[in-house]
Amino acid sequence: MITVGFVCIGLLAVTGTLCLIRIIRGPTTLDRTVATDVFVAATAGAIGIEAAIGRHTTTLPIIVTLALVGFLGSVSIARFAARDDGPSERTDRDREGRT
Repeated sequence: MITVGFVCIGLLAVTGTLCLIRIIRGPTTLDRTVATDVFVAATAGAIGIEAAIGRHTTTLPIIVTLALVGFLGSVSIARFAARDDGPSERTDRDREGRT
């Protein structure tokens, strides 16, 4: 069990390092957002592995909180970054000069 835990922690460390590189060098905001989401997931996985090795459940609220914050952060950034390319009533009203 300990050996599997150390292998998993090593793989998560590599994942975290690659995510940090993408966060620093990412060409777009969405690339950085996805890298941040994966980094948060890897962190939650590492905490889960530590809980499994230590045989305790006290870190479960931390894992749930990390997953929730990562998800909400990614969705909110994607929501603000998404462009509205389709025609809408608002743009039609703006073209006609009405409010």
